Amino acid sequence: MSERLPEPPCTPASPMAAYVTLAGADWLASASPRPDALHARWALEPAAPSVLPCGTAFDVINAPALFGRRMVDQLWSDGPGSGPVAAHRGRILLFAAPGTAQRLPALLVWEEWATAVPPLLCHGSGDAVTVPPLRPRPAAGADGTDRIDPVTGPAEDPAAPTGSRWLVAPGVRRPWLPGPDVLLWACVRAARATGGTEPEPAAQHRVAALARG
Repeated sequence: MSERLPEPPCTPASPMAAYVTLAGADWLASASPRPDALHARWALEPAAPSVLPCGTAFDVINAPALFGRRMVDQLWSDGPGSGPVAAHRGRILLFAAPGTAQRLPALLVWEEWATAVPPLLCHGSGDAVTVPPLRPRPAAGADGTDRIDPVTGPAEDPAAPTGSRWLVAPGVRRPWLPGPDVLLWACVRAARATGGTEPEPAAQHRVAALARG
């Protein structure tokens, strides 16, 4: 494939956001058929994960943890950045432009380095994913109240579940989302970075196609 990386339509935000902002919560809620009800639930349970449908506001590319982190590293070191990214139960969830879940597996079929790409779960229209809480459960101080640092904010509870958290949290109402071409580039760069698998002819390779989850 070409080494030329497709240009993003706009400059993505900084990858430092660890917590979902109010604008980011509005974007997440827009994926739900009942955004007001979702906001009401978040107001009562801000530390609870949520299940959101894919295919309208976003698709999700679900990768094994190590390979997914390599993809994210490539996107931020040499690429255009990423959309929101979450870690959930040993997997990396890359939020992508709607339609990516359908197109990316087809593009991988013709890519010579696709044999080095582990099976990806591509969640699009008709699928749903679990997204991390807007904020982690805060740690309690000796008096039972939440510990809040004046600079860094609430301290995270070390006893809280760590299987679901934001790596790049939604921070704006309309975040930039990578499409299939950008994620194909990231897949190939991450696969080549492993350095242990030789490519095979594309005709001999079968990609794990769309997986429902």
